[in-house]
Amino acid sequence: MSTATITSKGQTTIPKDIRDRLGLKPGDRIHFVTLPDGTVRLLAQNLPIAALKGMLPKPRRAVTVKAMNEAIGAAVAEKHRRAR
Repeated sequence: MSTATITSKGQTTIPKDIRDRLGLKPGDRIHFVTLPDGTVRLLAQNLPIAALKGMLPKPRRAVTVKAMNEAIGAAVAEKHRRAR
């Protein structure tokens, strides 16, 4: 666990161990996400979009837009059915 202090201007320094763990460098962007339970997550946006290529396996088969729309429609219908 690391601790930081907030200045009167609302600024803080991210502790070195956290910066190292997230691979943060000067100029990198970070996002703060508030979860429903009140927890706040800090997310590092320090990878270029090209770095994401190949992270997910290729699908076994292609899915058509029509099939996606049908699946979305079925999920929405199921959600409404359960809500009754």
